[in-house]
Amino acid sequence: MTCTQLQQRLSALSAPSELAAIVGIQRGIEREALRTNKKGGLSTRPHPVAIGCALTNSMITTDFSEALLEFITPVSDDATQTLAQLRDLQKFTLSQLDDELLWPVSMPCYIKSQDEIPLAQFGSSNIGRMKTLYREGLKNRYGSMMQAIAGVHFNISFPESLWQSLQRQAGDNGDLQSFISNGYLGLIRNFKRELWLISYLFGASPALCQSFLEGRTTDLPFKPLGKGSLYLEHGTALRLGDLGYTNSAQSSLRVMYNSLDEYVEGLKKAISLRSDLYQHLDDYHAPTPQQLNKNILQIENEFYSPIRPKRNARSGEKPTEALTRGGIEYIEIRALDVNPFADTGIDLQQIHFLDVFLTYCLLKDSPLMSWDEQMQSQVNLRRVVNAGRDPELTLTRGEQSIYLKQWADEIFAQLHAVAEYMDQAYGVDYYSATIDDMATWVSAPDKTISGRYMTQLLQSNLDNGTFALSLAQQYQDQHACWQYECFDEAYLKEKAQQSIVEQKHIEEADTQSFEAFLDAYFQA
Repeated sequence: MTCTQLQQRLSALSAPSELAAIVGIQRGIEREALRTNKKGGLSTRPHPVAIGCALTNSMITTDFSEALLEFITPVSDDATQTLAQLRDLQKFTLSQLDDELLWPVSMPCYIKSQDEIPLAQFGSSNIGRMKTLYREGLKNRYGSMMQAIAGVHFNISFPESLWQSLQRQAGDNGDLQSFISNGYLGLIRNFKRELWLISYLFGASPALCQSFLEGRTTDLPFKPLGKGSLYLEHGTALRLGDLGYTNSAQSSLRVMYNSLDEYVEGLKKAISLRSDLYQHLDDYHAPTPQQLNKNILQIENEFYSPIRPKRNARSGEKPTEALTRGGIEYIEIRALDVNPFADTGIDLQQIHFLDVFLTYCLLKDSPLMSWDEQMQSQVNLRRVVNAGRDPELTLTRGEQSIYLKQWADEIFAQLHAVAEYMDQAYGVDYYSATIDDMATWVSAPDKTISGRYMTQLLQSNLDNGTFALSLAQQYQDQHACWQYECFDEAYLKEKAQQSIVEQKHIEEADTQSFEAFLDAYFQA
């Protein structure tokens, strides 16, 4: 039997001189949460001034809606610290809200009509108005209900020492940053091939409030529950499916990941191509614009992808410009549902798994990915989203049909080896313990997050919203008892006040009209 690239790399990295190379993985988390009232209805209040301005507060902002908060942790190599930072931010925010809760699941609370969902406001500056108009475009293109879905984004970068070690192993004498960018792209391709496993393990949106459909019909085999909930018997992550955060208009976009130039070129093309679907909506040249422009993507961030290559952008720099300038700096995983069983929306065990899984995706061989293979990975994901907990579910690998259980068992066999290496490097045992535990989830779908969620709903015959509301109240009480660990109230209040001053300075510094500002932005 030939030795695989994964085995070769693990063997080389396990040498005493190389073992510490992986130590220092950096992470950051962005957790979204809807603000709701005590009855579980969507908050219609504006973004609270006590937590600062969404435009300029780097740790507490908003996503699509005024009601959709986003908590952003600083970068850290300590996962426990990252979760403590999230708790600090949530505790502070809840203390400043007047009788409001943070919705603990991905799918929205009861919303009578999408017109109830207020667009996020970022002040009167040109950049602030652009952000709101972008959201107006999202509303008019896809509807506000889809945009009210919450998720967790997991950002990760591997230490330079690991890249240097891998480059030495490969006998590559070229530019280190080019090697890093190509390595991250290989990780992305492997992640996309086996993304379905993330949906199986961590999908947490098998049920939704019937109001989400707004009377639309669907071919999905929903079953009713309680007074107004729907669920899929074997579903995992409706958020990632056709009802969730997707854009069918983007299905024709050939954004691929075989080289950085190819990825950037695909994305640039998408933001310059006119779309027949959106020509009827007025753009920023009109007195009352309904979107930024009439292209398939208004801006690069509109591209919906479960994983993105990223580099921190300079002021005024577009994401693709940052990547072209400096190469890939880190990876953003966007495929995670909010974990309803974690007050932070993600728990330590998930982070440990992601560390191992993403290291596995990086170290194993990653052939170039054809468009057909990329589309097949989407088909596999859709099957798991809708029926991942069906013991008889099959997926497609290459030209073959394979049972989910068989493929997952094969992946976990390789994850065990990666986990043992990481335990040795870090001097811990929790990576192997995590993989040992989650390997049992493959043959026991009820252990998955979606399985546990549905067990809770079905055993109690609770509406999805009723269950989520009880969790929201429970987590509010927990946060009230939580003692600040990384920040404190005075510091977070100061950050909020600073953000108000910063937004005012941005507004005062504007010299262009809004139209001239956007002319310059899109011509750059």
